[in-house]
Amino acid sequence: MPGAKLAADLWISEYLTPHDIWQHGVDRILAHCKTPHQDLYVVESGAYGKALVLDGKWQTCTGDEFLYHEPLVHTPFVLHGRPRRVLIAGGADGGAAREALKWHHIEQVLIVDIDFEAVEACRKWLPEIHQGAFDDPRVRVEYGDAFDVIQNTHGWDVIIADLTDPIENGPAYKLFTREFFAACHAALTPDGIFVNQAGSMSPPFMNLLTRTVNTISAVFCHATVIQANVPTYGSPWGLALASKTPLDMQPNIKATDALLESSINGDLRMFDGQAMLGILQIPKHVRTRLANETAVYSLADPPRFFGCSSETHV
Repeated sequence: MPGAKLAADLWISEYLTPHDIWQHGVDRILAHCKTPHQDLYVVESGAYGKALVLDGKWQTCTGDEFLYHEPLVHTPFVLHGRPRRVLIAGGADGGAAREALKWHHIEQVLIVDIDFEAVEACRKWLPEIHQGAFDDPRVRVEYGDAFDVIQNTHGWDVIIADLTDPIENGPAYKLFTREFFAACHAALTPDGIFVNQAGSMSPPFMNLLTRTVNTISAVFCHATVIQANVPTYGSPWGLALASKTPLDMQPNIKATDALLESSINGDLRMFDGQAMLGILQIPKHVRTRLANETAVYSLADPPRFFGCSSETHV
């Protein structure tokens, strides 16, 4: 391409649709293993720092992860007001736990991840993301299927489904079904909040997002979408938000800032009252697609997600 200067010899090409590829240049592979559940890479990605790649799908990186983890955690926390017990399904990189621990009232954070090797790789190679969260005495990591764990627990103020994409036969596809969302509904307190990463908001491949939110709406009385703009994901990203009680879609900016000021330790890089109000306002084309969606995912008919990756040397 005119004016292009390649700065990497290895490229991860992630297929978003049959016609669209999103590429990441890799300077160095720091770790690679095939765990019992997925294919794992930790790479040095140049401009955006170190990154975690699972089953060929870009998960997170040190350069822009805060644009995902802060809205994922602080939006449901603000809406709840005083969360004490938080369950994170997935979350192997520790970023969601890091953000949860900033709140004074947090007494317990349970991370439920199916892949011991993924958590250990993140613990070793991505300290910039977890920042020691795994070692906090309020945090417990349980290795197992989040579906099974959540079916046998209750009393959570917030449940965060910080999952990989639902690749067929991958570790997360069951966690995008009506049955899983029903288990989360039962495990929450009456004023509890549920949130999960639900897929791209880009028009050509929004089906996962709209069908996931519609599936959640079949279980929860109140559900919506918030948007996270993470450059390395290649498109705006949707996070599904749900509750048994009404959600405040027009929160007062000053009230949110006052709550954050009185409730958290540590800095927030993108999230405050104004940012929260903004990410709750989703575009018209997304609202239209959500209103017209009829599909509901179930264990008998789970999501079939398009997407894989390849490695290219140049």
